Amino acid sequence: MFTKILIANRGEIACRVAATAARLAVKTVAVYSDADAHAKHVAACDEAVHIGGSAPKDSYLRWERIIEAAKATGAQAIHPGYGFLSENEEFANACAAAGLVFIGPPASAIQAMGLKAESKQLMEKAGVPLVPGYHAADQDPALLQREADRIGYPVLIKASAGGGGKGMRAVDKAQDFADALASCKREAINSFGDDAVLIEKYVQRPRHIEIQVFGDTLGNYVYLFERDCSVQRRHQKVLEEAPAPGMTPALRAQMGQAAVEAARAVNYVGAGTVEFIVEQPGGYGLEGADEGFAAGPPQGETAPLGGSDPTQRQSVGARFYFMEMNTRLQVEHPVTEAITGLDLVEWQLRVASGEPLPLRQDQLQIHGHAIEARICAENPDNNFLPATGSLHVYGLPPHVTFERAPQGVRVDSGVREGDAISPFYDSMVAKLIVHGATREEALARLDAALAQTHIVGLATNVQFLRHVTTSASFVAAQLDTALIPREAAALFNQDKVGLPLAAAALIAHTLQAGERLAAQPDARGWQDPWAQRDGWKSHGAQVRSFAVEYAGEAHTVLLRSPRGGATGLQLNVGAFTADLAFAPTADGGLDVQLGAQRQRVRVYRKGEVAHVFTAQGATQIIVIDALAHAGDTQSEGGRLTAPMPGKVVSFAVKAGDVVKKGQALAVMEAMKMEHTIAAPADGTVAELMFAPGDQVTEGSELLRMAVPA
Repeated sequence: MFTKILIANRGEIACRVAATAARLAVKTVAVYSDADAHAKHVAACDEAVHIGGSAPKDSYLRWERIIEAAKATGAQAIHPGYGFLSENEEFANACAAAGLVFIGPPASAIQAMGLKAESKQLMEKAGVPLVPGYHAADQDPALLQREADRIGYPVLIKASAGGGGKGMRAVDKAQDFADALASCKREAINSFGDDAVLIEKYVQRPRHIEIQVFGDTLGNYVYLFERDCSVQRRHQKVLEEAPAPGMTPALRAQMGQAAVEAARAVNYVGAGTVEFIVEQPGGYGLEGADEGFAAGPPQGETAPLGGSDPTQRQSVGARFYFMEMNTRLQVEHPVTEAITGLDLVEWQLRVASGEPLPLRQDQLQIHGHAIEARICAENPDNNFLPATGSLHVYGLPPHVTFERAPQGVRVDSGVREGDAISPFYDSMVAKLIVHGATREEALARLDAALAQTHIVGLATNVQFLRHVTTSASFVAAQLDTALIPREAAALFNQDKVGLPLAAAALIAHTLQAGERLAAQPDARGWQDPWAQRDGWKSHGAQVRSFAVEYAGEAHTVLLRSPRGGATGLQLNVGAFTADLAFAPTADGGLDVQLGAQRQRVRVYRKGEVAHVFTAQGATQIIVIDALAHAGDTQSEGGRLTAPMPGKVVSFAVKAGDVVKKGQALAVMEAMKMEHTIAAPADGTVAELMFAPGDQVTEGSELLRMAVPA
C-alpha cells in the first residue's frame, strides 16, 4: 500500500478519497486553485500545493504542475478523481514517465475507450452487444445517408469524440437527415475539433443501466452489479439507484459478463463503468417478467455471449446494447458501496499498489436498495440555469460522510456553510445517498432527508428532486430517459407550501424573534414589562398589516388579536382567514397551527427574504419595506444583464441590429455549460458592453437595446 498519494481534483470527490486514505493511514496531498484556497478539500488533506488560477485550464488541467507537486511532496501515486484529468491518457503516461502510479487504468485502455466509434468497433470484436448502427471511418455524407436508411428511422447521429449531448441529433425521417448531419458536424468540430460521427438506431424509451467493473494487474475481473441512471436532464444524470428495479438474476449475469468482457478487451485495471442502453419495447417490464426489463417470448430464450451476431447476444426479452465505458470512478459510485458494503476507493488504492482484487465474483452480494440524489446549484424552473453565491445556510439531515453499514443516510460534500459556489466549476453542491432494506424504504428515507436539507444563499434543485422522487413514474419505477419531460407538469413550478402557510411562518418567526429580543433581562436580572414587543394594549383589538410579495405578486396580510399580544391571533390574506398559534421547537424551528392544520417550519431571514422550509416543501416570501423602496422608480428598460457570473462566449448581434423577441443575442458560459441570452422584446441593439472572452459578474449589463414604447 502507498504511504502518500496526491489527489488531483477538488470538491466532494477529493474529500471522499481523502477520507478513505485517512482510514488506511495513507497521507494525502491536495492541490488547489486561487478560488479554492480555503476549500474544504484543502483542509481534508495532510498537505496542500497551490497550482494556479481559478479557471480549470490554469490549475486542475495543468498536469505538469500536478506532477511537480507530487514529486515535490514525495507522493508515490496520483488519484485523479473524476472529471478534469481522470480520462486523459497523456496525463496517465506522464505519471508513469515521472515514476508515479496513476490510480486508474492504463493509458492504452483510456485511449481505446476514448472515442465512441473506435470503442464500439473494439466491443463488436469482443462480442459485446451493440446498438445496430454505423461506426466506420468513412464520413462521406452520401454513405452516411445510405447507412441511416439501412438502419431504419428514427436514427441518432452522434459525434464520435463527443459527450454531454453535443453533436447529437435524433432524426425521424430520411428527408431530414442531411440537415441534421451538417448541424452535428458543425457542432462537433466546434466542441471537440473532430467532426466524425456515428449513426445508430434510436432506441425509444431507453433505460440507462451501467455496470461497475473492477480489474487488477493479475488479470482478475469482477462486476459489482448495476446502477440505473435513467433519470436525466440535458443528458446528465439526476438520480441513480442500485440495484436497477426489475433486474432479474439471469439478466444481471448477462450484462455483468458483457461488462467484464468489455474490460478484458482493453486489459483494464482499476474501477470502471460500462454503460448500456436497455430497450423497453413491451412496456416497462416491471410486473415480474422472467426475461427482465422488456417483455419477451414466454420461453425467455437466451443466446450466449460470443454468438455469430453481436447484436443478438443477449436475452431475447431484454435487449441491451453497449453505449460507452467510463474509465474512472463514477459520481454515483456510493450507491454501489451502499448495496455491497464495500469501499471502492480502497479497492482502487489496493489494486493500483499491485494487490489482487479483495473479493471474487461469487463472494459479492447485494444488500437492500440505495438511491443517490445530486444536489446542484441551479434553478430547475428556469431551464436549470446554474446559480452561484454563498451558502449562508447549509443545513443537512443527520448523516455520515462515508458509511459501510446499511440503512442510513450519507452525504458526500465538498463545501461547508459560508463557502461560495463559484462559476469556475460544475454546479454540484453535494450528493445525498440513502439506503434501505427495500426500494420503498429507501424512497421514504430519501424524501425525508431532502426535506431536512435547508440551503439558503443560492438556488438549488432540492425541491425539484423531491418532486421527481415522489412522481408517479419514479415511485412505480417506470424509468427511462424521458421521465422528466413526461412528468414535467408535476415537477416544475410547483408550490407545495402556499401563501397562507408561508405568511403564517413569516409572522410567527417575526413575532417570536421580537419576543426573544424584548425578553432579555438587564444586568440585575430585572425585565421591564413596558419593553415587551408583543403589541398588548389595554382595550380594543389590534390589527397589524404586513406587505409581502409571494410568487411575484404583492399581497397584504392582516393579523388580528383581541387585545394585541401573541395569543388569540387570526390571520387574513385575501379570502383566507384562520386562527394562528405557534410555539418554538427544540431544534430552533416553530410549531405553527393555522386553522386545523399543524406544521413544523424553519424560517431563515436573509434581508427582506424569508426562506420557509416545511415537510411539504420550501418556498420564499418577501417582506416589502415601503421605506426602503421609496422613490425607487428605475426600470430595467432595454438593459440585458448576465443571469449568473461567467464568461461571455460570443455575441450574435452588433450595435444597430434590429432583433425580434426571443432572438439569440449572446452566449455565456458558466459551470462548464453554455447559456443563450435571448431578446425579451422586439427592438434595436444600441450598444455591446463587453467583448467575447470577458468574465462578468451576475447582473452585469451585457448589452443595451432600444425598445419601442
